[in-house]
Amino acid sequence: MLSDHLQNGIETAKLVWSRLPTAEDDAGPAAAEEEEDVFARRSNGGSGMESLDYEIIENYAYREHQAQRGKLWVSYYVVVKWLFALLIGIGTGYAAVFINLAVENFSGWKYAATFSIIQHSYFAGFLVYILINLGLVFSSVFIITHFAPAAAGSGIPEIKGYLNGVDTHGILLFRTLVGKIFGSIGSVGGGLALGKEGPLVHTGACIASLLGQGGSTKYHLRSRWLRIFESDRDRRDLVTCGCAAGVAAAFRAPVGGVLFALEEVTSWWRSQLMWRVFFTSAVVAVVVRSAMSWCKSGKCGHFGSGGFIIWDISGGQEDYSFQELLPMAIIGVIGGLLGALFNQLTLYITKWRRSYLHKKGSRVKILEVCLISVLTSIISFGSPLLTKCSPCPDSDAIECPRPPGTDGNFVNFYCAKDKEYNDLATIFFNTQDDAIRNLFSAKTFHEYSAQSLLTFLVMFYSLAIVTFGTAVPAGQFVPGIMIGSTYGRLVGMFVVKFYKRLNVEEGTYALLGAASFLGGSMRMTVSLCVIMVEITNNLQLLPLIMLVLLVSKAVGDFFNEGLYEMQAQLRGIPLLESRPKQYMRNMTAKEACKTQKVVCFSRIVKVADIVSVLRSNKHNGFPVVDHRPNGETLVIGLILRSHLLVLLQSKVDFQNSPFPCDLRGVSNRHNFSDFVKPASSKGKSIEEIHLAQDELELYLDLAPFLNPSPYIVPEDMSLAKVYNLFRQLGLRHIFVVPRPSRVIGLITRKDLLVEESDDSATLELQSTSSSTST
Repeated sequence: MLSDHLQNGIETAKLVWSRLPTAEDDAGPAAAEEEEDVFARRSNGGSGMESLDYEIIENYAYREHQAQRGKLWVSYYVVVKWLFALLIGIGTGYAAVFINLAVENFSGWKYAATFSIIQHSYFAGFLVYILINLGLVFSSVFIITHFAPAAAGSGIPEIKGYLNGVDTHGILLFRTLVGKIFGSIGSVGGGLALGKEGPLVHTGACIASLLGQGGSTKYHLRSRWLRIFESDRDRRDLVTCGCAAGVAAAFRAPVGGVLFALEEVTSWWRSQLMWRVFFTSAVVAVVVRSAMSWCKSGKCGHFGSGGFIIWDISGGQEDYSFQELLPMAIIGVIGGLLGALFNQLTLYITKWRRSYLHKKGSRVKILEVCLISVLTSIISFGSPLLTKCSPCPDSDAIECPRPPGTDGNFVNFYCAKDKEYNDLATIFFNTQDDAIRNLFSAKTFHEYSAQSLLTFLVMFYSLAIVTFGTAVPAGQFVPGIMIGSTYGRLVGMFVVKFYKRLNVEEGTYALLGAASFLGGSMRMTVSLCVIMVEITNNLQLLPLIMLVLLVSKAVGDFFNEGLYEMQAQLRGIPLLESRPKQYMRNMTAKEACKTQKVVCFSRIVKVADIVSVLRSNKHNGFPVVDHRPNGETLVIGLILRSHLLVLLQSKVDFQNSPFPCDLRGVSNRHNFSDFVKPASSKGKSIEEIHLAQDELELYLDLAPFLNPSPYIVPEDMSLAKVYNLFRQLGLRHIFVVPRPSRVIGLITRKDLLVEESDDSATLELQSTSSSTST
């Protein structure tokens, strides 16, 4: 009996492994949540992507389905929304704690072992340092190439595209979540010039999406009681909460997380969503705070005071003079120039990498990352060997040099005397969080020499450019802070020397440099400003942060777009920006769609005709027309391709006569969830549906399933106005029609402010008021 169970377990494991994506796929086929084991490859042309239906399709089936739901279901619906907001915050918070705990401990063990060995031999310590980094990085790239290809990169461009209305298949799968977590641990713990903060945004979005669809069917983690969100709009709201939770967990900045979701990733916002996003971020802050308090008791190994970004510089510079505004503005200009250059160089390298290098298969991807890991280890270990050591400051309050393998300043590395430290090793031989804390630290005049800071700036800037775009989870927040704080401290050293002001803190200028580079690269303003204030716990620096952000963003915008917009364009994600292009003001809606071939269906259509059209066209929406007895053709609505596929597969609506069917009883033949596209999957395909010859001769009445009220614009409306309407309402299709012949009414503001009576109360379902009448 035991041997049979063991054999069955081995066979199951082999079957699961055989379903993993092959190494030769660019985006890799991955298991979708609804019995979909393959998702389409991503390419520059945008294949493998599909628009989302954020509009509520109020067809007859939907109205009948809503009419069957009472007040108890509405209450349950609202409660589950808030419950999911709570669970998203808890899940993202614990994921961030786990990632930080693992990274800090792996890094602590690595540095402790390296410093222990170099007491006897620097060469042996160098080999151990390279091998540990290589092992961690190899584990990360192996997970990405063989298990979760969609987990590569930061994931923010893909999530931004999702919230903009474009679904890139595979980005929200359970395996992507697992790959993102463990891949980030390997890549960041292995010392690569990248961060874990960007991947945490993707992690929060994955957790939110999995909760929204009730779990994962493939991995038998699913509950039908939680699967009540049956529209892309509801899932979009949950993913927005997940994005804010990721930022809140990464930076311990709950308000910054809310503003990041509002400013950077979402294209559509409303007050009800603001409440849930704020609640989710608050939950994350509580979870992370609790974990930090628990770890202070020494139960978390090398976690210590590091792990989470929180650089308290409240004891630093308290005031600034008018003379300092000029060098601070110069910091903003430097940040804009270096940020724009970073965006352009990463664009060129990533484009070359995707066009030539990564097409050669997963072995080349693994080899590339391993070579970059070895190069990074050589630079980080070898550069301090060429730097002169400095004597420790005469202060009993400062531990100098610090013990090997612990976080803090003043690292003794290749120094002849015991009371000396290597300032370049202080940056390289620390986790990025601890290194930034050292660069931001106050009361540390002349801790770093200008030569060491300039060396680190050139080395790390080059490594960050080369590393970004490889097949590992890679965030750009922390590397950007590292780069910016380095040249910011250089400017601070110049100000101290030139103005001879004793109250100037180099750490304050390091903070402003970090803000300027992030502003120049990512082009964020409000959310980044709040994040920097929250992580430094110094509200007095707010005006200065605002100044450098405005300058750096203005300078960067003069040269190119932001990092995420450029990467989204490279990946073929068709983002709709916040405002239309200038040429759209001189075009009409008719001119924009003049090259399109409109394919229509009649209300009563033969099944064979539907199959023929679906096989010969890739359209996802089809107008439906009704032919009146007087010969007039009337457009009665829009039918989605996914709904047609559901009707063809179920076959229960087929009829022998070409006459309208009885609209009543549609809900008895269909579950409304049958028409919901599975999250992160391709859904059904016409090639998967097999119909007999006699079934092809039957008819189908599309009236109960079409959208009877699609959005319509006149043909001479400017394309810019159509663009704004399309983006602000989150539409997928919009009809262009001739000018109507007459007006039947005019709605004004007072018509929308009619008070409700108890007898005609409406139900708030999926952010849409729907009447209970049919």
